[in-house]
Parts: sequence; C-alpha cells; structure tokens
Amino acid sequence: MPDIKILTEAELRSLVPLDIDAVECVEQGFNSLAKGNVVMPPIMTLMVPDHNGEVCVKTAYVPGIDSFAIKMSPGFFDNPRLGLPSTSGLMVLFSSQTGMLEALLLDNGYLTDVRTAAAGAVAARHLAREVAARACIIGAGVQAGLQLKALTLVRPITSAVIWARDTAKAKATATNLRAELGIDVTASASAAKAVASAHIVITTTPSNTPLVMADWLQPGQLVIAMGSDQEHKVELQPECLTKATLYVPDSQSQCALKGELRSAVKAGIVPTDRNFAELGDVTAGRAAGRSSDSDIIIADLTGTGVQDTAIANLARQRAEAAGKGSTFNSQTRAN
Repeated sequence: MPDIKILTEAELRSLVPLDIDAVECVEQGFNSLAKGNVVMPPIMTLMVPDHNGEVCVKTAYVPGIDSFAIKMSPGFFDNPRLGLPSTSGLMVLFSSQTGMLEALLLDNGYLTDVRTAAAGAVAARHLAREVAARACIIGAGVQAGLQLKALTLVRPITSAVIWARDTAKAKATATNLRAELGIDVTASASAAKAVASAHIVITTTPSNTPLVMADWLQPGQLVIAMGSDQEHKVELQPECLTKATLYVPDSQSQCALKGELRSAVKAGIVPTDRNFAELGDVTAGRAAGRSSDSDIIIADLTGTGVQDTAIANLARQRAEAAGKGSTFNSQTRAN
C-alpha cells in the first residue's frame, strides 16, 4: 500500500492561510468547472434533526489535477451552547490515476472555511464595482470574519458593518475584526440599515427564514449569499432575485436544490427552465459580469466539490514542499 500523508489542523493552518493565493486557487477551480469536463456529483447530505445537525459530502474529479478530494463536513448548529464549533470535518485525497488513498487532511473544517471565504472573494473580484469600499456582513460567526478578510484582498474595503440576531455577538465580532483588519468595523441593530449602507453585502448564516428583503437593495450592490446550502435554508427574500440585474450561481443545479434559487423557483418568481451563466463562466471569460455601476448582482454560493479538490491539492503540494505531515502505511506506524 502506498504511503499516506497525514496532515493536522495546525499544519494545514500554517500551510494554507486565507490569502490571495487561496483566492487564485479557488478561482482556477471555477475556471475548470466552466470547461464542462469536471465530474462533480450531487451533494450527499445526512440530516441529524434531533441535534440540529447535518453532514455534507462533496467531491469532484478535475482533469489535469493529480488527485481528487472527498470532503466530509458536519454542521451541528447547537454546538456553541456546548462550547464547541458549529462546523468540523476532514478531507481525503485519492490519486486520480489509481484511486489509491494519498492523504488525510484532518483540518477540522478549516480548509472548508478558507475555500468558502475565497469563493466569496472570487465573486467580489468579478462582480463588485472596482471602487466598492463599504461591506455589510450578515452573521457573526467564523465565516463572517473570514468573508470580510477575503473581501479586503480584492476590493478597497475601508469600512464594514456587522448585523446578527445576537447583537452582543455582532458587537464582539466587530470589535475583533476592527483590531485584526485595521478598518472601521461596527455592529448595527438594524439589518435594513446595514444592508442599505453597503456596496457589498455578504450573508453567512444557516437561517431558515429570509434575512435580507428585496426593498433594501440599492443600485450598484453586490449580494453574495453563501449561507443557504440545504433545502431548508434561505437568507434572501425570494423577490431579491427579481430585483437583481444579474443572478450568478456557483452551480445552477445545486442552487436549484439548495440555494437561494430554490426558494425563488418555489415561490414562482423564477421559471424552472431559466438558465443562468455560472460563476465559473464569468471567471473564465465565457459570460459577462457587471455591465454597469448601477447593476444589482446576486451571487448564490452553495459550495462546490471542485473548490474542495482545488484547496486540498494546494494543501498537499505545500506540505510536500515544506516537508510537513506524518507518513503512514499499512506496514509501519505514523512517524
């Protein structure tokens, strides 16, 4: 049996920071998806309703990449009451040529956090106005901070406002981000005012009821909705999609089942047979993005297996270059 590389969360955090290289890595994944030869099966989801939990399994084979990842990502949203994070998980890398196990990435959800934030940055890079400087983040969890940090990598963000249903948590998150990023970050008690004040709005919650209303949206805004990734979740009022000049899903087939598109179709607002250019089409130059400073654009990000394969390969390549990780095979112990 070939050697298996084992990488811990601490090692992966040092190897794959949320930086412009991570954004480029995820963008290349979207470019590959647009070519049409990526094999990406539907998301497998295990619901654990008794404990407000879910487990998603995502994967994708990308021609030209040596390995493919299978990612298992639990989200148990009552965990903070127990002093535990809401999300965790791991990624497993297999050889694209032989199918042999190559690496275990025991990231505890970290790589998912990075690639999700990087996808938000990819959307902002291609769909936001060049001069976008004010951000609104809906939610106050880990991903809220990462999305804002990623946003500063691709746009000249000078201020941000945080809104969450837990006002105290929003204030604490704003204080921490203000210190970390060195920009003006405040908390708002009004979601409507927070949204209306921003050039870029990012939603980062597991909400099952709309948090952003259509009549709050302003000309020129980009809304990046990345919290709805299951059939029961929704962050945008369905009418937001009709107010948008342009709607851009990361994967239309996924968004039709699990994203904001699903609720808009269910409400009869968007026809079931309407086709949209996906984010990869825009990043690869196959479809137009923003055409006017007054456009209202919605990016619907449900998270794709191609992102997981891309970021996992980046992590493994950097580990090999740095000599990081433990090696294990069936004949020896990890060393």
